[in-house]
Amino acid sequence: MSPQNEPALVTPVIAAAAVAGGALLIDVRSAKGRNENGAIPGAVVVDRNDLDAEFGLNSPAKHSEVNSLDQPIVVVCGSIAGSAPVAEGLLQRGFANVVHVDGGFPAWKAAGLTVAEPVSPQS
Repeated sequence: MSPQNEPALVTPVIAAAAVAGGALLIDVRSAKGRNENGAIPGAVVVDRNDLDAEFGLNSPAKHSEVNSLDQPIVVVCGSIAGSAPVAEGLLQRGFANVVHVDGGFPAWKAAGLTVAEPVSPQS
């Protein structure tokens, strides 16, 4: 993952390889979306409306997994409509290596990558 002005859109397989190589995977889907469709084990759940607190390097509410502005980050949502604004917001906050997953969580799951089963499946 290279620094860029816009977050790159990557396939789920490339995203998973980045995570295996040390990138931080963040899931910005709602609790309802995760409960109904499943979750990605190891993903850090992030409130898309609270990026300053959750990613501010000096914020007391910062996720402990957030180490530096050079840290590679992979954003996943239900679709790119949800992940793109978050990825762009992280770039605007100075994070240099941010990508998001083309097709979101459904594509991640369809690619056969590891997911936790839904807590409350849709009927």
